[in-house]
Amino acid sequence: MKKIAVTGAGGQIAYSLLFRIAAGEMLGFDQPIALHLLELNEFQKTGEGVAMELQDCAFPLLQEVRIESDPFKVFENVDYALLIGAKPRGPGMERKDLLAENGKIFVTQGKALNEVADPKVLVFVVGNPCNTNCLIAMHHAPRIPKSQFFAMTALDQNRAQALLAIKANVGVADVSHVTIWGNHSATQVADFLHAKIGNKLFLEVMKDRKWCEEEFIPYVQRRGAEVIKARGKSSAASAAHAVICSIRSLIGLGKDWFSAALYSDANPYGIEKGLVFSFPCYRTEKGAIEIVPGLSWDPFLEKAIRLSEKELKEERVLINHLL
Repeated sequence: MKKIAVTGAGGQIAYSLLFRIAAGEMLGFDQPIALHLLELNEFQKTGEGVAMELQDCAFPLLQEVRIESDPFKVFENVDYALLIGAKPRGPGMERKDLLAENGKIFVTQGKALNEVADPKVLVFVVGNPCNTNCLIAMHHAPRIPKSQFFAMTALDQNRAQALLAIKANVGVADVSHVTIWGNHSATQVADFLHAKIGNKLFLEVMKDRKWCEEEFIPYVQRRGAEVIKARGKSSAASAAHAVICSIRSLIGLGKDWFSAALYSDANPYGIEKGLVFSFPCYRTEKGAIEIVPGLSWDPFLEKAIRLSEKELKEERVLINHLL
């Protein structure tokens, strides 16, 4: 049985995610699980309602579900920690505002993971700003190898993949090798140079670089804000789906290379050490997560990627007192 901790259990993303996990979509349809749910005291009733619904579904794989407000109880011996809970970005909020609100949450959760989680735990951060929140949690969990910490950029990858499919008038399954570089923010860089339609590079098929630079990248960068503008709330179902895509890729159930933010110290692209930065990744036969090497950047792409790196360095300065 695998134990999965999910924070922010009463929130929209968790509500879109938990039932899919319990049905077997994340770890497989033959893997029994226990769900350990974390929610703040003031939202415990909401979390309890979610736990009731999970029980009422009678999922064969779900062996246990419980809800707590103490991360030191929720994270005890967990194999997976999905850190979703954080104050959501509302209309007009910038990411630096979120850093001030959410950074302290990940100090506490990092300490709890360090003290009670299984040492092989896979930690996956969704709560925004997820790159820097992941860095904070990682810093406070020195017992857990940094290679087991990730932040989510699969949602951005999925958005980019879907738009390329629409542009090329093909199915989403025909689009591959889509990469998100940098921060999960408005500076993220959706890489069109290496994306493929079938076996051909996207630019060989479409031959529209102007669209890629002026419409595609800004579209992916702004998509989260556009969702908030349209529905008044952050992405939920699409974010939950991206969590499932990410974990499946990280444990070897995915097919293509995938985007994930991870600790930058061993990267082959000259990105500054000490950041949580999104790269194209793959899983080795031995189960290690490695960065795809040898991809070239043209001047346009490099300028954009360096801008995202600069933003992450600035975020690190803002939360330096928490490290």
